[in-house]
Amino acid sequence: MHRLLAIFLWCLLAAAHADTVVVTADHMVDVIAGKTTDHPQITITDGRIVAVGTQGSATPAGARRVDLPIGFTLLPGLIDMHVHLTSDPNYGGYRGLEFTDSFWTVVGVANAKRTLEAGFTSVRNVGSRDYADVALKQGIEHGFISGPRIVPATYAIGATGGHCDSTAFPPSIIAPSPAVANGPEEIRATVRKLRKYGAEVIKFCGTGGVFSKTDSVGGQQYSLVEMQALVDEAHQLGLRVAVHAHGAAGINDAIRAGVDTIEHASLADSESFALAIKHGTYFSMDVYDDDYILAEGEKNGTFKESLEKERLIGRKQRETFKAATAAGVKMVFGTDGGVYPNGDNAKQFSTMVTWGMLPLQAIRAATVTAAEALGRSADVGAIEKGRYGDLIAVQGDPLADVSRLQSVAFVMKGGIVEKNVAASEKTPVAKRK
Repeated sequence: MHRLLAIFLWCLLAAAHADTVVVTADHMVDVIAGKTTDHPQITITDGRIVAVGTQGSATPAGARRVDLPIGFTLLPGLIDMHVHLTSDPNYGGYRGLEFTDSFWTVVGVANAKRTLEAGFTSVRNVGSRDYADVALKQGIEHGFISGPRIVPATYAIGATGGHCDSTAFPPSIIAPSPAVANGPEEIRATVRKLRKYGAEVIKFCGTGGVFSKTDSVGGQQYSLVEMQALVDEAHQLGLRVAVHAHGAAGINDAIRAGVDTIEHASLADSESFALAIKHGTYFSMDVYDDDYILAEGEKNGTFKESLEKERLIGRKQRETFKAATAAGVKMVFGTDGGVYPNGDNAKQFSTMVTWGMLPLQAIRAATVTAAEALGRSADVGAIEKGRYGDLIAVQGDPLADVSRLQSVAFVMKGGIVEKNVAASEKTPVAKRK
């Protein structure tokens, strides 16, 4: 009896100290059901959603309230599956050499805040030097800085002379590349090393790229055997795998090897689509970037070789995006933030709609589908009981005009308001620890 009483009193004490917030709005996009609901009421306790109901339902005594004004629509916090928070496109080409190595971590602090305030409460950072994305993740989680939930890849793995190697210098200049690996065993060891130092996803370069100076954008840079060794090692360690791949041959071998997401997928063909559908592989296509690169690249110091490669594949990538969407390939939202200014992530939604998606499809790509690709459907990607209290709000209907997502007025992460230029707060808002 005494033990039961103690448990009862402990439960009462825990409930008394629980942080609860109730959020209401005119409308809510239910990304799972694929529809908009009216007059939602979301209850969040200790960072997790405990109830999704209708305004007027009972609420816990003493709960904080955030009541959004008339005309606002709630959505789940957005997810960008391909960012580089420690990059800034204003310093293209050789301009980045003007700064000390740790400068880029400072850049990442600013970009993390911008990205969160743009409505992206989760990101996958697929490539960062000096394990800086792990540092950002730790700084955010311990309350030192503001930013989204980060799934870090640390360094991207690549072959000697490939897109993930440093290829802009003569032999007399040594540019350390700790994730350059060749052959199955060296690749396996590199996967283990990156996991040791904080990688939660493995990224590798399967083909050439736009911003590497000397390679062919579509040329395959790892063999099928090498890709299979990398994917096998990563999956054995419980890590998902993203591959940078523009060319069809590299894309197709990567899918055969079992990768989880194809990044860019610019020159994917009908065989690529069929393989992706068969294997359940996701495409993450940065279709907004072409506008920014061609408009600002020369001014930013981007290598002329890179601009030429972008002119070669930019429109083709958008045509591939349209064809892949029509074919039924699973698509996630990935922007390559850092190639354009981080914080402008939502500009891609309009490009996705222009090139074949419905607004709901584009939003699902950045929410529920992205969560599935991360293996985080229990945590992020939807407004649903049990998931984190990650919410955003925009004025008007984003299903009618997806560009409204470029003007996010309200951001909540784990029940804590991170941005609020619209909400009416009934009680003081909790702060990060």
